[in-house]
Amino acid sequence: MSKSDDNNRLNLSAGVLSVSVASLLVLGKLWALQATGALSIAATLADSALDLLMSLGGLIAIAYAAKPADKDHHFGHTAVEDLTALAQSLVITASAVLIALAAIRRMAAGDTDVIGAQGIGMVIMVLSIVLTLGLVAWQRHVARRTGSRVVAADSLHYIGDLIPNIGALIALAVSALWGIGAVDSVIALLAAGLMLRGAAKIGKQAWDALMDRSAPPDVIATIEGVARDFDGIIGYHDLKTRTSGSRIFVTLHIEMDGNQTLFAAHRTSAALRRAIVRALPNADVMIHKDPFGAPPHPDDERQQ
Repeated sequence: MSKSDDNNRLNLSAGVLSVSVASLLVLGKLWALQATGALSIAATLADSALDLLMSLGGLIAIAYAAKPADKDHHFGHTAVEDLTALAQSLVITASAVLIALAAIRRMAAGDTDVIGAQGIGMVIMVLSIVLTLGLVAWQRHVARRTGSRVVAADSLHYIGDLIPNIGALIALAVSALWGIGAVDSVIALLAAGLMLRGAAKIGKQAWDALMDRSAPPDVIATIEGVARDFDGIIGYHDLKTRTSGSRIFVTLHIEMDGNQTLFAAHRTSAALRRAIVRALPNADVMIHKDPFGAPPHPDDERQQ
């Protein structure tokens, strides 16, 4: 099995596990919400339902993005990851607003003593936390092995879910021990705020990728570090990058001794491409060779 096939298998396993865990959490929290009526559980239920949608979308995106480039998609299919993430961010935003409005209405009406069956709710929340921790552990392992942006983002999202889950557990415990129901609405508001923050981050990353924003500064610094010290490369210019899903597309002009053979120049540029890919395994690198010291053509728009 090739490394690419192995990575695809690992990514798909993380996607399937994410869908399975999210499905279990939705069913458990539906039961807990019906028994307790707690808004904090409603917030985590909405988050888990969105997790299920995002996990399904992520699984589809992983499967589709793994398809090789074809005659209609010369750069592959990884942009589907960004389209999926952008749609997910909009759904998360709408859900967070609805939860926040429900919490505010309950607080304004003074309806704070509505939590019941706290024991059932607490058991479900503890189970949710344990399942989420197990899922995150596997996702982080897969993301380290494959470099998948979808799996890494899903892992970060589930890590963020731990906070409202723990908050709901606290709200139920406070209600059970001291009969204070107001904390439930406060926890729901905090959870909605975290959801909005996460949606903004996911949406911005997806929008930047769809608008061909350059790769992060640390990625550019890595490419420059490899090119700057590479044997046979006198200089470089016109480094351009963009991201698409988990892929990084790189275009680089290198300056070389113009008196060497084309075969020798090709050998050096091919070795440089391999070195960049070793440093950035998800990079797709295109290198253009220029003779060092050659004056630019008047029609060349390159800035010196």
